[in-house]
Parts: sequence; structure tokens; C-alpha cells
Amino acid sequence: MTVSGRRPLSVTLVACLYIVMGTIGFLYHLTEFDPRRPFDRDFVWVELVRLLAVVAGVFMLRRQNWARWLALAWMGYHVVLSAFHTLPELLMHAVFFVLFAWLLWTAPARRYFEQL
Repeated sequence: MTVSGRRPLSVTLVACLYIVMGTIGFLYHLTEFDPRRPFDRDFVWVELVRLLAVVAGVFMLRRQNWARWLALAWMGYHVVLSAFHTLPELLMHAVFFVLFAWLLWTAPARRYFEQL
């Protein structure tokens, strides 16, 4: 735990961003659901990936070390996926990957996750 016993701001910000973006993405892609063809367009996979972002965010707030690894894997997946899209999209995801990795592995964040 940090010296003051509080969650580092960096963890709070990243976790909340994952929750918000996962929720927005989930709701956005929910509009693509067609009950006549529920498995078309990888609907289930896309929604599962969005839910994983929410899970990572919620459990980072609950001090679960595995959740920060899930968050980094989630962003890493998006870096790989965006390699098949435009260069700006790839660069944006790569920058977020590096930024989130740095924020989640600073000394205060490490102490927060490693001490129960």
C-alpha cells in the first residue's frame, strides 16, 4: 500500500478509463446485434473483449494484481489488432500501451498491487 494507505491516482485513472471505455464499447457494439444471426460479425468475441476491459478496471480498483496484467494484455491485443489497420491507429494503441504500462508499474502502483 502507498504510504498514505490510498490507491495511487495513476491506478484510479487507468482503471476508470478501462471501465468507461469498455462500457462505451460494449454498448456501442450492442447496437450491431442481430437476433436472427447472433454470431455474425464476431459479435460475441467483440463484446467479450469489451467486458474484459471493464473487468480489468473494476478489479484494478479492488487491488487485484492479475487485473493490471489483464489490462496490459488487453491493450497489447489492440496493438496487434491495429497493426492490420492504419498506421495512426497502430501508433495510438502503442502509445497507450506504453503509457498504461508505465502508469501501472511505477513504484507506488507496484506497492499498491503487491501488498494486501
